[in-house]
Amino acid sequence: MTDVLRRGRASLAFGFFAQGVAFALLVTRIPAIQDRYGISDALLPVFLAAVPILAGVGSVVTERLVRRVRPSRMLRWSQPVVLLALLGAGAGDGIAAVAAALAVFGLAVGALDASMNMLGVSLQRAYGRSIMLGFHAAYSLGGILGASLAWVGAHWELELWVSYLPAVAVLLPAALVGSLWYVDGERADAGAAASPAGGGGGAGVGFKVLLPLCLVMTFAYIGDSTVSNWSAKYLQDVLGSSEQLATVPYNVYMVTTLVGRAVGDFGVRRLGAAAVVRGGAVVAAGGFAVVAVAPGAWIGMLGFTLLGLGLCVLVPQTFAAAGRLFPGASDVAVARLNVFNYVGFLVGSPLVGALGDAWSYRGAMLVPMVLVLVTLVYARSFEAQPDRYGGGHERPRTADVGRGSNGL
Repeated sequence: MTDVLRRGRASLAFGFFAQGVAFALLVTRIPAIQDRYGISDALLPVFLAAVPILAGVGSVVTERLVRRVRPSRMLRWSQPVVLLALLGAGAGDGIAAVAAALAVFGLAVGALDASMNMLGVSLQRAYGRSIMLGFHAAYSLGGILGASLAWVGAHWELELWVSYLPAVAVLLPAALVGSLWYVDGERADAGAAASPAGGGGGAGVGFKVLLPLCLVMTFAYIGDSTVSNWSAKYLQDVLGSSEQLATVPYNVYMVTTLVGRAVGDFGVRRLGAAAVVRGGAVVAAGGFAVVAVAPGAWIGMLGFTLLGLGLCVLVPQTFAAAGRLFPGASDVAVARLNVFNYVGFLVGSPLVGALGDAWSYRGAMLVPMVLVLVTLVYARSFEAQPDRYGGGHERPRTADVGRGSNGL
């Protein structure tokens, strides 16, 4: 394996890490942002919905731009914009300023999420073995660090911009330096190679073929948003835990997500992507079932632990599957698939809340359980070109070794 690929892999992993920090710093301080700018409870959902909607727009725009501009360029400049927008959200002087900062954050996050997963997919192809879960493990690690930094800021009652500034001051220059080693993988077919960006055109991405992966992505993020938005309330209001204990499930979920992703690539290499996705779906469904029937808080936390171990593999493997299904147009496929990340995020929390209010929160937990199980129906989509590289199945690494991002 060449030094170019190793440096590209390390720098991209840092990009995922930085994004995890930035996103966690934003979402964990939403109450503080609301208080600082006097955003009413009626208006807050509009702000919260606008970010993923604009992120979807950013992903669609990125799909078009990467036909002319390499994904590494998109990532190189979208990541600093995300970090500066985060700082702007904490340093604004009025509701219009924070609205503008969050709008920029949403658009840039869409471009960032799409472009960094494009690079991850192409690097995995160049390596000839599963490495995608490792990138998302770096994101999870960043999320844990970002949430910890947010806790420190809240504990010491720091101004938002004071809380955000150290992270931005460290991550922004480091991300810019690291971006010098991003690698844009070559595409497999001649038509894609003819594109100035090497990303292929969108004509080769059939929505009927991509649809199963879109549904899996949506269901995974419905499950994820259920944990992030409802775990604390569920543990406290339904299972009778203390307020302090109610903060634990999400932290446990994040840690088990990190652990699952850190070891997940080894499972893909040995068992194949489809088997890992099936196993993840079953474990995640089991986690929701345990949460739904839990007699007390500790059993409930066991359920959220299982959820982290199960859900963590679905999103990275869905992006990787898109790259295998559309090797000549993987950038376009990833950008379109990334939109359903935000669809799941938008649908998940309101869906569980509405069902909880109208029915019961225990019953509401069964809905994401069923949706995650539907992933089993679509598991064959992950077998297009089996990712079974270990155990004597290593693929030759003579092609698609990629180029550095310095030459457009």
